[in-house]
Amino acid sequence: MTTLPGPASWTAPGKGVWARNFRLGEWLPDPMTPLFADWLLPRIETGFLDGMEEDVRVRVPFRYGAVNGWYFNSPPIPKPRTVVPLILRSRGRLPWFLVNVILRTSSNPAAAHRTVLHALEVKWREQLLPTYRNIVSDAEREVGTASPARLVGLVDAISRQAGIHLWSLAVVGGSAWKMESALAGFWRKELARPLSGIPESRLGHQVLLRGLTGTPAEPCPHAVYSLDWYHPIASEVGGAGLTVAEESGPDVASALNEQRSQAEAAARSVLFDSPGTLTRFDSLLTMTRYYAAVREEQAQHLSLGWPILRRCAQRLGEHLVSTGAIADSQDIHFLTLDEMLGGVHHQGRDYRAQIDHRRTIWHDQRRLNAPLIIGEPVRFGGEPGRIGSDPVANAVEAARTSFEYPENAIIGHPASTGRASGKVRVLERLEDASSFQAGEILVARSTAPAWTPLFARAAAVVTDGGTLAAHASIVAREYGIPAVVGTRDATRRLHTGQHVTVDGGAGYVDTGTPQG
Repeated sequence: MTTLPGPASWTAPGKGVWARNFRLGEWLPDPMTPLFADWLLPRIETGFLDGMEEDVRVRVPFRYGAVNGWYFNSPPIPKPRTVVPLILRSRGRLPWFLVNVILRTSSNPAAAHRTVLHALEVKWREQLLPTYRNIVSDAEREVGTASPARLVGLVDAISRQAGIHLWSLAVVGGSAWKMESALAGFWRKELARPLSGIPESRLGHQVLLRGLTGTPAEPCPHAVYSLDWYHPIASEVGGAGLTVAEESGPDVASALNEQRSQAEAAARSVLFDSPGTLTRFDSLLTMTRYYAAVREEQAQHLSLGWPILRRCAQRLGEHLVSTGAIADSQDIHFLTLDEMLGGVHHQGRDYRAQIDHRRTIWHDQRRLNAPLIIGEPVRFGGEPGRIGSDPVANAVEAARTSFEYPENAIIGHPASTGRASGKVRVLERLEDASSFQAGEILVARSTAPAWTPLFARAAAVVTDGGTLAAHASIVAREYGIPAVVGTRDATRRLHTGQHVTVDGGAGYVDTGTPQG
């Protein structure tokens, strides 16, 4: 981390397109602190590759890096000299896996479910999640008395297992947005025009995905604002307004159930005379609903180990304070891993000047308007250019209920359909949640699980980051409120008290709504 020389440059760390809004980037709404970037992040990535190797028999690293402190990642660039050995090493499993997980999830979700996804989901439930829980449970018994060396070992073990969990979330839960894209395309082709006369049709295909499991209960204690362990978790700020309103239950669920049932019945009526098309609709709808729920469940458990990770960091920080290396236990997050280990194993280290400098830089980086995408597309082999279409962009466009936007609208991803107007409340920290009032529009950097209890009081949700299948995007549908995610800079373009209209189906925020 170095001083920013004037205007920030957003140069990609390598060839290809780099995104800050996918995989881990979706969980990192701020620039990374040094200790996370140097310790937890590599351990999580290692766990991700360990999970991949167990399922696919090869390790194909996604490229990642920091640009002005912000996390960006990019898929590997396939080259003939590397692809063939990978296929051979996987004994043919790699192409079979890619066909099912990437292609069939969009074209034939039920087949992908039968062939690979369901088995991986069962593995997650019966093996990966219990293992993660056991590692965390064992660490809970040790953390209070563990030596610094043992605390380092606990951090390594938990973060690696979180990476294995992330692999399963990416493959199994990550299928949700691909399936929803297929359902959205089906709706537009087969149902949008025939159903244009019913009120529910204006909500688009997402009317079929709302209110499926009822509004969530109280938030998980381990729910996070960010996977960067510098930030507090939900249980640490539980008194700051992060509770679900009691009045948000049965009436909302009943209305959404009725709305969803009417739209589904109307769709079946339209398709009744085309049995093959009706069968495809049933399959798409069943699979999309199923994996949306799986995605939400897996996302909730990703940060299971974060309470213990935070305690490990706290104890290591306290040790460094006792040796005079740092002034406050939280300062540990502005050290590198080698510096932290040096302070643990050697007396006389003094990092206070470096920490003050790095904290200043981090706050400067946090004020930057970080783009969602940097870099340029490349072809197979790494040459400049693009082959085929962008599946993520296609999914976003297929989900939109309209392509007409008001002047000066903030445009993002249509995460939860519907329209709502109200006053903006921009929240930057979990500690600010107590200021949120019923009927306001929640504007935040991320769709992190820790924010979701506020949805019970929100008129709508708008975020800088996030995707169609992000945890909070799905939860917004459970509450029946509009949500627009992936806007990049809504937290900077909107201000608390401003009156706006959110169209979650078309995916925009109308900033021109008259005041009052």
